[in-house]
Amino acid sequence: MKISISVDTGTGPNVVTTTLFNVISWERKYKRRAGDLAAGIGAEDLAFLAYEASKAAGITVPLMFDEYAKTIVALDVLGTDDQNPTPPGATATA
Repeated sequence: MKISISVDTGTGPNVVTTTLFNVISWERKYKRRAGDLAAGIGAEDLAFLAYEASKAAGITVPLMFDEYAKTIVALDVLGTDDQNPTPPGATATA
């Protein structure tokens, strides 16, 4: 699952996109499954995904996640790209 996130840490917004590895890192840290994201995502979850995606994109971030989270002034989901979309179902015709 790819999630495009706009994150501003006070120096202007950066748009980052999560990778599968970012989601795996989130699963390991929070002991939850990626499917749980569909039920709703908390601010900390989103901030962690932005943190991991920022590191992967080569954006300089603090060593500790909490220090990064303290700097966030704006955080928005721009969109998602489901890599396994459900194909449209058959329709009945009368």
